[in-house]
This record gives sequence, C-alpha cells and structure tokens, in this order.
Amino acid sequence: MVYKGKIANFLKDLDVSIGDLISISKKNISYEGILLDRSDDSDSECIVLKLDNGYNIGVEIDNCEIELIEKGHAPKIDYNKINIKKDLDKNNVLIASTGGTISSVIDYKTGAVHPALSADDLLKVYPKLLDLANIDVKEIYSILSENMKVEYWVNMAKSIASEIESGVDGVIVAHGTDTMHYSSAALSFILRTPVPIVFTGAQRSSDRPSSDSFMNLMNSVGAANSDIAEVTVCMHSSLDDSYCSLHRGSRVRKMHTSRRDTFRSINSEPLASLKDGHISSINVNSYIKRNDRNLNLMENMESKVAIVKSFPGITDDIINLYIDNGYKGLLIEGTGLGHLPDYILNSIKRGIEEGMIVAMSSQCIYGRVNMNVYSVGRELLNIGVISCGDMTSEVAYVKLSWALGQSENPEEVKNIMKTNIVGELNDKTSLKYFLN
Repeated sequence: MVYKGKIANFLKDLDVSIGDLISISKKNISYEGILLDRSDDSDSECIVLKLDNGYNIGVEIDNCEIELIEKGHAPKIDYNKINIKKDLDKNNVLIASTGGTISSVIDYKTGAVHPALSADDLLKVYPKLLDLANIDVKEIYSILSENMKVEYWVNMAKSIASEIESGVDGVIVAHGTDTMHYSSAALSFILRTPVPIVFTGAQRSSDRPSSDSFMNLMNSVGAANSDIAEVTVCMHSSLDDSYCSLHRGSRVRKMHTSRRDTFRSINSEPLASLKDGHISSINVNSYIKRNDRNLNLMENMESKVAIVKSFPGITDDIINLYIDNGYKGLLIEGTGLGHLPDYILNSIKRGIEEGMIVAMSSQCIYGRVNMNVYSVGRELLNIGVISCGDMTSEVAYVKLSWALGQSENPEEVKNIMKTNIVGELNDKTSLKYFLN
C-alpha cells in the first residue's frame, strides 16, 4: 500500500484496506465506493475512492467520517481456457485481442486501467456471446493502441489471414480506440478478405457500469456473422445503448476523446446499423459480399513515412528533417483545400527531386482536397504533390505507407494513391455532414 504516515494509521485504526467498500461523509456530502491505493504522485493528504459510476475521486481525510460497509475480496481468477462445445448451425468467429480498454481491467493501485484481459478472459466476462456464434479466441498483442507500429499491422494481418485460411467465418479484432482507425485502414489495404473482419473497442473499461464493451462486442459478433466481407469498425452510435454503427475501415475516424459514440464515418455513411447482435439495417447500396473474392495478403509496407501538419509559422527545417533522415513518404496535412505557406515550397520540391513521395490531405475533417483553386495549390501540383481527395489524413498516411510497399516506382506509387482501392476515395463528396 502506498498510503503512509497519518493516512496509513487512520485507515489501520478503522480496519479499512484497499478494495474495501466504504462510505465517506464530509460537510453534509457522502460518497460510497471502493478504496483504491493512491498513485505515487497523488496528494498525500487524500484517499482515493472508486465510485459506482466508474469514476475515481480524491477526498481529504481532515474532518471526514469513514464507515466500512463491506470488506473487499480478492477476485478469483480462472486460468483455465474455456472449453467450448461447437454448434454446427453457428458460424465460427475468432476474437483476436490486441489490447486496449475493451480488454483492460482496473489497477487498484493507481486507479487507472491497463491491458490485462486476454481474449479468452473476454468470454469469461461475456459468455452470452456464445449464443450468437462459436467463439474462438487468440491473443495477438496485449498493448495500448498508441504503441502500434507499421510492423504490428503486418503481423496482425498475417495472423488473421492464417485464421481465415483455417476456415473461420469471421474475425473480430479487439483493439484500443485511440489508433483503431489507423489499424482498420491498414488491414483494409493489406488484406482482401472473403469474410468479415470487424474492429471493435471500448471507451470505458469493463469494470465500469457505463462500459460499452459488451454492446460493442455483441454487435461485432453480429457483424462477423453478416454478409459484409470488408474490414470494418463496429462501435456505439449514440450516447445511450440503442445501437451500433458499422463503419468501413477506410472511412472511419475517432472524433471525441471520451464519448461512447466517438467513431464516425467521414464523407460517407456507415455500412450498416446493428442492434442486439444482429444487423437492423443496411445503409449503402454497394459493399463486398462474403466469399465474393479470394483471400489476398499484400503485406509490404514502408515504415519511413511521416505526417506533417501545416501551421502558421512552420519552417522548412521540419520538412528538411525528414528528407535528411531518408524518409520515403511525407503526408502533409494542409489547411483548407490543401495548402501550406509558399515559403515551404522549395523544401517540398527538394524532397520530391530526391525521391520522396509527398501527398496532401486537409486538416478539415469533411470535404476534399482541391489544389486547383488557389495559386499555391497549383504550384504544389506542378512540383509533384499528390492530392488525397476526400481521404482522411490518417487513411492517406496509411495508404502512402502501403503504396510505397507495393512499388519503388514513383509514378506507380502516385497512381496507387489516386486510385480508389478499398472505398477510401469518392469521385465526388457530398456537401452534407454525415453525423451517423
């Protein structure tokens, strides 16, 4: 226990330990929750309480009354793998875990969450998933999604391709939400799949009453059972628990830091809506159907690709840094229709002359790049900068990395970037905002 001195003695006198359910009363306000250990950097005069709504608070012990409600009990951990009896009438669906909040548990030392549950543990928490399909489990990684790398996408794709070759009818990838849209885009380009591959995650960990884990997982099984054989993302569509949306993996973006309905399809509509583990509506006219194509793994990617955001005051030193360090590709997130300061043009030109592929996306979430409107845009086109159309910056970055892995010929790479491959590009973009 990190609590020391005055607080440690105070808790010892009350026979209160970490994990106990207690009540704290102070100035006519009462709180009830589980006592957490304090983190090393927390206030030494506070104790930390996990409330029933899942949030943690710190309370100073001066002039407060504490009452023990129930002694805490260490959770019993079953380390045995679940033995699943297969139902021949159900699809075989794989849950591939990579980590993230959906497979995280509370750390009662710090009050934070960390990746600790395996995919097998998810079934122990949510056995009702077995009512929808024969579920198998596989742990690919156990990391927070901000630690994803290009080589991890490739290994993930290889692992999933192997499972598809072995006969699974659908794959669910349990993934952290922060970079899920990067990973879904990466697998969209790397894998042409004959079965559904569905990314899902959670904004709130499974120990919290407001967790979105189960609903997202349940509807992801529904998506994996469906006829939509693309790489998709299945997440909450609203703040309540009404339904989930199924987004194309090359069209989706995380739009809010903490809301459960954070994921949105950009410049397009979601492919479908799901409720209670089943598709309730199809929202588009065209999608790849189950078994319409053969499995194809195109795993080569270039890791030396970067994103640079244009901003007032940007200097060419930033561009030159990537050129001098041998980067093969640079995705510029320009302003508006795809602009950057004209005094940066010489460094961009230098990079292109030295073999770097430079592409342009927009900092605007909706709409498309059009560098034909203003003079600086036309100059960028003239020196060889590629327009990324209505791709999001994240998708354009991933596609550039993948395109450079497919060819060393600059013209071929440019053609790949300009070609709609997995639904990432529209010829025209609607003027409306797609909010659902």
